[in-house]
Amino acid sequence: MISKSSNRNEHVGPDDLPPRLARLESPDRLYRLLVESVTDYAIFVLDATGHIQSWNPGAQRLKGYTEQEIVGKHFSVFYPESDIVAQKPAKELEIASRLGRVEDEGWRLRKDGTRFWANVVITALHDDSAKLIGFAKITRDLTERRNAEEQGRSLAAERAARKEAETYSEQLRQLTEELQEQALELEAQTEEAQSLTEELEQTNEELQQQAGVAEAARAEAEAARAEADAANRAKTEFLAVMSHELRTPLNAIAGYTEILRMGIRGPVTTEQLEDLDRITRSERTLLSLVNNILNYARMEAGQVQYADERVGVAGVLADLESLVSPQLRAKNLRFALESCDPDLAMRADTDKVRQILVNLMSNAVKYTSPGGSVDITCEGDAVHARILVRDTGVGIPHEKLQVIFEPFVQLDRSLTSTKQGSGLGLAISRDLARAMGGDLVVESTVGCGSTFILTMPRDRS
Repeated sequence: MISKSSNRNEHVGPDDLPPRLARLESPDRLYRLLVESVTDYAIFVLDATGHIQSWNPGAQRLKGYTEQEIVGKHFSVFYPESDIVAQKPAKELEIASRLGRVEDEGWRLRKDGTRFWANVVITALHDDSAKLIGFAKITRDLTERRNAEEQGRSLAAERAARKEAETYSEQLRQLTEELQEQALELEAQTEEAQSLTEELEQTNEELQQQAGVAEAARAEAEAARAEADAANRAKTEFLAVMSHELRTPLNAIAGYTEILRMGIRGPVTTEQLEDLDRITRSERTLLSLVNNILNYARMEAGQVQYADERVGVAGVLADLESLVSPQLRAKNLRFALESCDPDLAMRADTDKVRQILVNLMSNAVKYTSPGGSVDITCEGDAVHARILVRDTGVGIPHEKLQVIFEPFVQLDRSLTSTKQGSGLGLAISRDLARAMGGDLVVESTVGCGSTFILTMPRDRS
């Protein structure tokens, strides 16, 4: 039997194959058959703008659209209104374009308006020249799994509640028995009842004494907190006074250095000019540190005033380029400022917003190696306006993303060199943003760079 079967297989040729297998002679046909045969997954292709280009039977079964109904439409039709307002479809395409893929779970909509819990994977597609030509999107319905998980949690909670109720019931039964025994004892022994009453009175007195001790401890704690507040105010006042006192001799150093450089006191050699340049740089660095300390002390003391005005984002960004261009040229950094909607505006203090952006740009220049790039973009939604400052530095470790906003923290993002600064720039910037009703956050990937995002209330007046 074995030898006969072997002989037949040795002489099978292409003409002897079943017709369906004979047609599947190319990888493209095999792939198309695979996609068209899958009914448990929605598999389709988007163009580079997010419009649907293909549709498989699994997609029709899951979402309810036929190929004629859906091809050519934007894939955001599957997202709830809240996700569209939050620009989730566009953000997912942006992440997939930047990182190669994005995976997400959330509610999606069928054609009939019903919702289902979906696992979605979007993969960027590139041609041979690495140009983005579209996206592959795979969607799986996880509604039953999610419902099962929720039912499991509900059953666990119900069992826990039932067990707790049984425990309380047993405790109540035991307590009832004890009360009954005590009642019999009280009826039979009047003297023992009187003794118990006296013990209860004594216990009450002890509780009152303990309450008095607790009240005294609370008063001590309040006094300690008041003392700490006073010490903190004294520290703030000291920093302010110290900063003012330091600025006077620093200004004198700067003035006399400039007099020497001008040759008023006599000729200056090249070596002496280099020394004067070093003195000037050191004076400016120290003055910047003193100013940061003074600004932080003012903020802690509540002495900073904020204007409530309309701040045009495009105008602020145009001014920013002239302020930081010397730093950019000094490190040979590329700078890109994307055009901003002229109507996009914030409700904030113009000077404070400019101070925040200068701090962010200086921070980006400081931690970006020569030849890198810094770019600024802006965006807005119904309630917020945002300014994004991106750099191509070495990035920030995930565990340090919040630490960098603490005062006096100087994070060496290169891990090999020491950067100058007081560690107050980002702390001051975030405090200013929050005081104006906004926020400052950072997104970063080690080895790729960082993006600082300033978010403020949008002004639509």
